[in-house]
Order: sequence, then C-alpha cells, then structure tokens
Amino acid sequence: MRLFKNPLLPSQIFLIALLTLFLKLNTKAQCVPLLNGFAHNDYWHKRPLLDALDNGYTYIEADVYERDGRLIVAHILPVLNHHRTLEDLYLKPLFDHVLKNNGEVYPGYRNSVTLMIDVKSDADKTYLVLKDMLQKYSGMLSSYSNGNIHIGPVTIVISGHKPEKLLSTEYARFAFVDEDLRLVRKDTLTDMYMMASCKYSKLLNWRGDGALPDQERQRLCSFVNVAHKFNRKVRLWASPENTVVWKTLLNCGVDLINTDKLEELKTFLINDKSTKVVSIKQL
Repeated sequence: MRLFKNPLLPSQIFLIALLTLFLKLNTKAQCVPLLNGFAHNDYWHKRPLLDALDNGYTYIEADVYERDGRLIVAHILPVLNHHRTLEDLYLKPLFDHVLKNNGEVYPGYRNSVTLMIDVKSDADKTYLVLKDMLQKYSGMLSSYSNGNIHIGPVTIVISGHKPEKLLSTEYARFAFVDEDLRLVRKDTLTDMYMMASCKYSKLLNWRGDGALPDQERQRLCSFVNVAHKFNRKVRLWASPENTVVWKTLLNCGVDLINTDKLEELKTFLINDKSTKVVSIKQL
C-alpha cells in the first residue's frame, strides 16, 4: 500500500524533517519539574545532571570521594576517574543554568533544586574541601546563617558520611544534612536537616505483590508523619522500581521516589493524579 500517490519533493522532505526537529526541541523546552522525582546515582547516566534536568528532576544525587583536595564523583574507590569532579559535572553546570534562566534552574520554576552529595570518604575532611568549593557558588545556594535559612535556586544536602558535629558548630554554611528517617524523634538541630532517608528494606519487606500489609503500612506512615512534623522530605532508597510500589509510597506520604529509571518514573509521575507535578504556568 502506497501512502502517497506521488513521491515527496525534496522541499517537502526538508519541511517534515524540520517540523520533527522542532517538535523534539519544543518538548524538551517544556520540561515539567517533578517535585517527587529523585535521580539516584545520577552520574551513571550518559549525561550526568543533564539527563536528569531534561526529565524534570528536582532532586539529584552524586557520590563523592575526596582525593588530594579534589572531590571526585564515583561509586566505588577502584574506579575513580579524576576527571569526573563534582565541580565540573554538577556545580558549574547548575550555576550556568541559574545564570541563563534568570536565577532559576528551570525557567519559571521558583523552587529550589536539591543536589544530594553522598560522601564516601572521611566526613570532616571531605566537607572542608566542599565548604571552600561552595563559597564560589554561594550566590545560587541555599544557606544557613545565625538561625535563619535562605532558600536559593540550588540546595546542597549531604548524606553518607555526614559531618554532623562539624556542621552543628558553624554559624553560617551552605550545606544541610540528610537525616536517618528512623532517628527523627526530637526537635534538635532542626536547622541542619532538610531530608530524612532510609533504606527501603529496613522498613518494608513488600515488593509490590498484592496490597501493602497493614502492619508495614502503619510502620511506614508513623515514620513519615514524624518526619513531616519536623519539615523533612522523606525518601526510601533502594526501593523496588515498579509503579505499584511508587504509587503506594506516595499514598503513604513519601515525598521522593528514588529511581535509576529517569524516563519511566517521569512518565508515571506526570500521568498519576496523586503526585505533585508542577506546572510552570501555575507558579
């Protein structure tokens, strides 16, 4: 069966190709920020940071080692690539986005985008290097100063080996901490913590088959409620990657869905009515 009675002219082929390219570029330009999306181990993707931003992620994670005064992005020590630095892969590109978009990471998106730095090396030594580096980008960063928090276009949250004692002594800083969800009990050092995370299997055995057992649901919801009381965003890492689990976690109040599957989660979040998807026009 022939779709066209006459062969397409070169000019028509060119116009079709141009229209296809325009539609692709326009789709990227209208990227929708996802309030519930957390890009786990983002540096594993072909384009660290950029793939996450193209898919609308507002929480992005990078694992970091300190080596000879440099912060190297890597998951395990033997594969350290000293050319993949935190500054080159994340801080500089984020700064460029903020400059280009009039003080915002996403054009028209006035909320902060969180860069979680999962510290794999010594907590204090790594933080001291990070602290000096963050000074260079202070204009775009959320900050703490003498009891006051200022929210900027980008928020730095430290997980993994956390320098909590060191941060607690500082009167001014550009970094916050990811608290253990199971330890959110008392209203202490509230200005230090912005998130509360826990490994999925520490709280739940359910993998998405059938309904979430009532006992597990009650346990999860109790931790979530306490965390929300202290204004922590909740995340369960290493959670099963399927839509049944994602939807159930959101229904239980979990704020951030941890994923390695950027496009699949984006599609789910945009189509699921119970999730928090921000329309730029509404801001």
